[in-house]
Formats: sequence, structure tokens, C-alpha cells
Amino acid sequence: MRGKRALGPWLVMAGALLVLLGLIGGSQVLKAFDYFYPSKGQQQMYKLDISWPKIPEYFTGQTFCVAVDSLHGLVYVGQRGDDVPKVLVFSEEGYFLYSWNDTVEMPHGIFVLNTATDSSIWITDVGTGKYGHTVKQYSPSGKLLQILGTPGNAGSSLNPIQFDQPAEIFVEESGDMYVVDGDGGMNNRLLKLSTDYKEIWLSGENGTGIGQFKIPHSVTVDRYGRVWVADRDNKRIQVFDKVTGEWLGAWSSCFSEDGPYSVRFTSDYKYLIVAQMNINRLAILAAPPVGIIGDCAIVNAIQLADETKPHLVDIDMKSGAIYIAEIGAQQVQKYVPIS
Repeated sequence: MRGKRALGPWLVMAGALLVLLGLIGGSQVLKAFDYFYPSKGQQQMYKLDISWPKIPEYFTGQTFCVAVDSLHGLVYVGQRGDDVPKVLVFSEEGYFLYSWNDTVEMPHGIFVLNTATDSSIWITDVGTGKYGHTVKQYSPSGKLLQILGTPGNAGSSLNPIQFDQPAEIFVEESGDMYVVDGDGGMNNRLLKLSTDYKEIWLSGENGTGIGQFKIPHSVTVDRYGRVWVADRDNKRIQVFDKVTGEWLGAWSSCFSEDGPYSVRFTSDYKYLIVAQMNINRLAILAAPPVGIIGDCAIVNAIQLADETKPHLVDIDMKSGAIYIAEIGAQQVQKYVPIS
């Protein structure tokens, strides 16, 4: 169910009224609202687009992931549930366009790749049935093009490639791809694969040391050739060189309350957006310049309503809008930059 939102010049008045009502009638009134808390006097950086989507009732399951096709103005949403379409497609304006369901069992991560010749959608499937433990490539209309892994069978093999609950994928324009594997299975690793799906390098095993993971949950690449991984249960982000796989550093001080679930850079690469599901927050971190990892700094945040549970996010690299897949609220919300 979508909540009410306080907007514009009425924000302060609405907030005060909600506090009063919360004191009188309980805290549930407050839970209906999303709110911001700028850090250290910073102004709000994003505002909620209440017009997106036009008809939220199309969300009929748990919305686990979202991917933006900035080139064609499309937004893909992966959801789970019995007898529900697993992939929903919306326009960037919020209009529902179509859905598809074939060979998708339990979508976890989703990514849109645009090349000079075509577009495709990559989905990580963590199901335990005949379609699970795979990374799959689809056409925009839902035609299955490629399967990586052994459908229905978890594994750790590299030849052929096997996965155990692969969490997310990031594909560069060159076709090189990065997979974080997995979401609670036997594997805790980051793989870089070539365009012909062969291992280029691998990092990780279960543990707390450098280059080790406890549920690598999300992955992204910056414009300086660094790979950023949300090491969820270790409550840190680890960074690697995309060419060699060399460990470059880690951020942990910003995640004492909750580990990072999703990592995506803003369209100008100045900030890293990090979802923290258990505290219902999107942290906005300053992105470090080339060659320096340093320590993390939260410069702003979007505090979501209680039990919203933001899982994975994506960024429109043209408009800068943030799309948030929320498994608690069972919806995707859109936040746009405040100019």
C-alpha cells in the first residue's frame, strides 16, 4: 500500500500535525510518511515523485529489484509471489506498459544493458526450482536469450559456471560483467566474466578478512575503473580494481547501524547511493576521486517510512532519478534531484 507524503511548503506544518496525531493516536500515523534528514545543515537533495507510477496497483508481489533503461525511457521491476508477473515494465513517466513471466522464478537483481545494436535485461534468479541459481539474459519483451549457471542446481564450479543464489549483476558496455554470488548460499564471491562468459578474475570466500565476504549483495562500477561491492553482513563496502581484481580498500564506519544492501552511483558519479534495508534508509555518500578510497562520509540521506525495507535501487543516468525497490511496502518509488 502506498503511503501519503508531505510535500513542498506544507512539510513543516504537516510534520508537526503528524507528531501531534502520533502522540494522540499512536505511531502508525507517522509510518505512512517518508521524510528526509539532511546531514550537517545540508539541503535536501531529492524529492519524492508522487506521480510515479500512475497506477501502483500493478505491484502485486514483493518488489525486489529495479533497473532503468535510460536510453529508451523504460523502468523494469522484478517482483516475487505466487501467480504474479515476475517482470513489470513501466515508462519513465510512470505508465504501466506490459509484463512477462516465462522462466523467471525468484528475481533478486536486474540490470539493463544497452549496446550500439540492441538492448537486453539481465536477471539473477535465486529460486530453488528448475529456473533457479542462474543469471539470465532477456530481450526487452521477455524472450530468453542466454542462461549462465546450471538451472535448478547450486554450485561453485567455474568451468562450467555455476552459482548459488546469485545476488546481482553489473554489465559494462564492453560486455564484461561482474556477478556477486550469492545471497546466502555456499558462495561468497565476486566474479568478473568476459564477453564469452569465461572467468577473468575471482575474489572472495566466506569470512571477514580483506577480500572476503558475508553475503555480497550488490555491485557497481565507477568511471575510474573501481568495482564497489555491498558486503552486506560484514557491514562494509569493499572496492576492487576492475582490471586486476586487486583489493583497493573498504568502507565500514558508515554502516554500524545496518549493512549496505545496494550500491549505485549518481549520474554525475559524485555520490554513491546506498540502501540500508533494516533501518529504512538511503544513505548518500561522497564518492572519492580517482586513486583514493579513504573513509566514507554520509552527506545526505533519504529516510523512508517504517517497514518500507528498501532492497535494491537503480539510477536513471540521464535524469538522475533514483528508483527504489521496497520489499516491505511492495512498491517502487521514484525520487528526483532537487535542482
